[in-house]
Amino acid sequence: MRKLFACLVVVVTIVISANAQEFHAAFGFGTITAPSASTNSNGSFPSLSGGLYPSFSGIVILGHHIGFGGNVAWRASRSIYAGSSGNFGILAPVRPIFYDFDGVYSRTFEKKAGVDLMAGIGGEDLRFYTPFFNCGTFSGCTNYVSSNHFAGHFGAGVRYYFWGHAFIRPEAHYYVIHNNNEYNGVNAARFTISIGYSFLPGF
Repeated sequence: MRKLFACLVVVVTIVISANAQEFHAAFGFGTITAPSASTNSNGSFPSLSGGLYPSFSGIVILGHHIGFGGNVAWRASRSIYAGSSGNFGILAPVRPIFYDFDGVYSRTFEKKAGVDLMAGIGGEDLRFYTPFFNCGTFSGCTNYVSSNHFAGHFGAGVRYYFWGHAFIRPEAHYYVIHNNNEYNGVNAARFTISIGYSFLPGF
C-alpha cells in the first residue's frame, strides 16, 4: 500500500505542475477472468479467474483529449495457489496485483457522459506468502516472495455523471502477460465498476 500511495502522490504532483486540462480519479471493484485450469506434460496450471479486485485509477488530460494515466488492482483476499511444474509442486497463499501506465484518449460529451480509451505497459506481481519474513537493507521486511511479469495493457471505460463532477464508470481491461508460467494462459481480462470524480475546467 505504501507503493500505491507514493504513485498517487506522484500523479497529483504531475497534474499540478503540468496544469492539466482534465483529471479523473476513481476507485472501483471488479474481478478477473482468464483461461480455465489445465494439466499437460509440463505440469498442472490453475486459473487466474475469480476473486474481488479493488482498484485505483487516475487519468490526466493535457490537451486535444490526449493524456496519460495509470491503474492498479489487487486481489482483496489471498487465494491458495496449487500448481506444479514437472515434479515440483507449489501450495501457497498468493495475491495477484496488476498495474499499468498508459497513453489515454478521453472525451466528455454533453456534460453527462464520457469515454476513456487507454493502451500501455505494466505488469503482474504475484505475491506468494510465506510463514517467515525476509528482510533487506532497502526493502524492509516482507512475508512474501514476488514473481513479476511484464504485461501489455488495453482498456476502455464509459463515464456517466450522476451528480455534478461525480461519475460511475463501467470498464474493461485486457492484459497480455509475458511468461505467465504460474497460470494457464498468458492473458487475463479485468471487469470493473468504478466511482470517481472529474476536475474539468468549465464543467
